Amino acid sequence: MIRNFEDPEYKKWRKKVYARDNHKCQWPGCSNKKKLNAHHIRRWADCPGLRFEIDNGITLCKDHHKMITGVETYYEAVFYNIIKQNKKHDK
Repeated sequence: MIRNFEDPEYKKWRKKVYARDNHKCQWPGCSNKKKLNAHHIRRWADCPGLRFEIDNGITLCKDHHKMITGVETYYEAVFYNIIKQNKKHDK
């Protein structure tokens, strides 16, 4: 399936990921609020059942998103831990 960035469900998912992450890059030490991307932690192509799960997304700036392209699996655990920590701080 080809990703449609204009799909209303995709747009809704992206907005929820950005909102949860306070509209800033979640890369450790980065707080960029511009040129953001909603990154699928478990790859879009590999995990169709997780495509619109909020906890399968994390906000990254364009530079960090580009940096991990091709090696996404190495960062899965790191990103899930960031989300988990953020949820603890929100309570």
